[in-house]
Amino acid sequence: MPHAAPRRRLFTFIWAAFAAALVAAETEQEQVTRMFAERQQQALAQPFHGVTTPEGKSAGLFPVKKTGVSTDQLLGAAQAFLAALSPEQKKRTAFAVDDSEWRKWCNVDNGIYVRQGTSLKEMDAVQRAAARELMRATLSAKGLALADAIRRTDQTLRELNEGDPAYDEELYFFTVMGTPSATEPWGWQLDGHHLVINTFVLGDQVTMTPAFWGGEPVHTTSGKYSGNVILQEEQDQGLAFMRSLDAAQQSAARLAPRKERDDMKAAAFQDNLVLPFAGLPAKQLSPAQKRQLLALTALFVNNQSDGHARVKLDEVAAQLDGTWFAWIGDTSPDAVFYFRIHSPVILIEFDHQRPVGVPGVPRTVTREHIHVIVRTPNGNDYGKDLLRQHLEQHPHPL
Repeated sequence: MPHAAPRRRLFTFIWAAFAAALVAAETEQEQVTRMFAERQQQALAQPFHGVTTPEGKSAGLFPVKKTGVSTDQLLGAAQAFLAALSPEQKKRTAFAVDDSEWRKWCNVDNGIYVRQGTSLKEMDAVQRAAARELMRATLSAKGLALADAIRRTDQTLRELNEGDPAYDEELYFFTVMGTPSATEPWGWQLDGHHLVINTFVLGDQVTMTPAFWGGEPVHTTSGKYSGNVILQEEQDQGLAFMRSLDAAQQSAARLAPRKERDDMKAAAFQDNLVLPFAGLPAKQLSPAQKRQLLALTALFVNNQSDGHARVKLDEVAAQLDGTWFAWIGDTSPDAVFYFRIHSPVILIEFDHQRPVGVPGVPRTVTREHIHVIVRTPNGNDYGKDLLRQHLEQHPHPL
């Protein structure tokens, strides 16, 4: 068939032209949606390893143990939540404990990212009350108030964008992984715009990462939730800590003198991020400065229920000399900035962002759009290292 090769080339050319035409016909929103779907697919194609440094994963940091902090309330809330769902809702909300659904989350709005599970908007009053109790059992009073305030920022964005349905205080989706149990591993996830909470439970151990907290605008000045404010203490205390350092310490901590872009490293689809320690090592801090750094860390950890937050802070304190503090930006009273607290057992990033949802404002980095991510490095995001150890000790089908 002497003409087969030219025909193949012609077919390839026609198909490429057709594909290009399809891409050109996509709206900007469709293109962004496709981009996020592709990024998620690429991330899920890689086996979970966890956030590490270039030196590799540190082992033995997360032993299976008794914490002495009860998870009975959390267990009961999860069981009641599942019982309140209809069979159809439960079918799309309940997953196996090792399902890739854990890693299917993103902080962007619902117009460009497709979420799993059942949203608050789809629930009846009884189901919403059960979902609320699940959140209450997982979070501290501070964390629950912050989650509520973040949801209100999304309603504000809806008002500022002429009722755009991509934004909504009830478009927050719940999934449950595994069967809630006092002895077997299980967990749950809340996924929505600027608010993502992953909670893994094994006995009385709880891992609540990755957790994403953020919002825009951080100060609401009009509409249904006028006066709503988020993440100001975290912002102010971060700046206060940096300003309390002496000149040499500030120089060591500062990675760049100006904040000009989005600098967060460990957000969605970054489960296997390799991130070197950088900035100022905590072992060079005075005892008083170390206490101040721990207090700053606690602002983020204390979104978790009180008892398990104390357990986590004990882990952080034990690794304090292996912790690093990094900064991007200046230290003026109204500075925009990024900071990072990075240790073998916790990674916290705080980042002032460019405006995205608020129309008609300059697209430069602003204090009115904040992102925060909290992760557990070295393989224990989603409680993965605890799950691995449990299955090694108690092998059984998941």
